[in-house]
Amino acid sequence: MWRNLMGLRQISQRTISTASRRQLENRVPEKQKLFQEDNGIPVHLKGGVMDSLLYKVTMGLSVFGTAYVVYELLVASMPKKQK
Repeated sequence: MWRNLMGLRQISQRTISTASRRQLENRVPEKQKLFQEDNGIPVHLKGGVMDSLLYKVTMGLSVFGTAYVVYELLVASMPKKQK
């Protein structure tokens, strides 16, 4: 039993440590140029369409949530009619 566990440990370490890694291109300088460019766009929207979409969805949910809270507060503040 112990030998099996030790063998499994060696195999897992060997697989992880000797696995070939994909070479990724360093895109940091490109992103730095994009975000440091002075084009009048706020930094939280410079990432493109996905940033814009995420911003709009967040704002929509915030406005909806605020309106819903105000509605619930108004409903809670009104006394219920007794029959």
